[in-house]
Amino acid sequence: MKEIFLEERLIDRKIDGVFSELRQTNHLVDFCSSDYLGFARKTPAGGLTTGSSGSRLITGNSTQAEALEASIARFHEAPAALLFNSGHEACEALLTALPQKDDLIVYDRLSYPGIADALRLSQANGYGYAHNDLNDLENKLQVETGTRKFVFTEAVCAMDGETAPLDKIAAICDRYGALLLVDETHALGVIGHHGEGLVQEFGVQDQCFARVFDFGEAAGTLGGAVVGSAVLKEYLLNFSRSISLLPALPPMVLGAIDEAYKAFPTALAERLQIARLIRQFRGSALGYYTVSSQTPIQVVVIPGNEKIRKISARAAENGFAVWPVLYPAVPEGSERLRIVLHAFNTESELSALVSLLASTEKAV
Repeated sequence: MKEIFLEERLIDRKIDGVFSELRQTNHLVDFCSSDYLGFARKTPAGGLTTGSSGSRLITGNSTQAEALEASIARFHEAPAALLFNSGHEACEALLTALPQKDDLIVYDRLSYPGIADALRLSQANGYGYAHNDLNDLENKLQVETGTRKFVFTEAVCAMDGETAPLDKIAAICDRYGALLLVDETHALGVIGHHGEGLVQEFGVQDQCFARVFDFGEAAGTLGGAVVGSAVLKEYLLNFSRSISLLPALPPMVLGAIDEAYKAFPTALAERLQIARLIRQFRGSALGYYTVSSQTPIQVVVIPGNEKIRKISARAAENGFAVWPVLYPAVPEGSERLRIVLHAFNTESELSALVSLLASTEKAV
């Protein structure tokens, strides 16, 4: 059983009398929250309070939060979900609470920079493999030793928009007894018939130990979640520092997340518009190398921090917001413009941007 190492540590907590579990306190007279001035109790015009008054383990739990977690778990065909204040926080919780000393984490080297930050806080040994390179991944799992092995990848790479070959990665993990962790941040709402993400699109949800979702992208709000087994949820409640130290998401945000999940299955027109824009962009002649992405994240590689800054500035002068990704966020020589396509962008807007970039090649 994959979760046995989690259960062993949870049993130790119970024996030591320090096991934590969620409870609700809103029916009690409050002498333990951090809501010193009572502001979290105030209800604005929207009807939902803007504060949670404390962490989930103290006064921040609610029927609303538990119902939302159950709904998220059902949507992603998983036993359980646990809310966090952001996807980054959720990733950090996984990578710092799960792996122990002498464990091994093998991660896609082009994963967003926050992963490197989380790995520095981890007790495990971390090794990067070349982006989407299955041979390098397998080689790392063969050569590097560890009591327990984890593989981490983004479903959709934030830096270049490429999708990970999750079916093949899951098969490699099965072969080497590694636990697969997938960040679905840029797949949620966009990939899958109902926007459920790449893991379910590939049908590997049962081979995936944990998934991370961030609600600051397609969901259009704040927060994040880890989806996995009920034991994993219980484990993170006990061993993730952020769960016990940081205020929980407020009711207003919980409501926004719930609305987004209700809207994902019916957002077919939006996903079709994004698909049209992707085809339009992929068929354009820019004069620069573009990464072969079939997701809303499109990348134009323009080596050199100074040059790419100038091109981004010229785009802004002409009314377009495109983000320059500079070294050291990406390897030197692969600096890039990160162009994100949205359902609200029009074909004419995209044509104008493409024309500007094509003409910029000779202007800088």
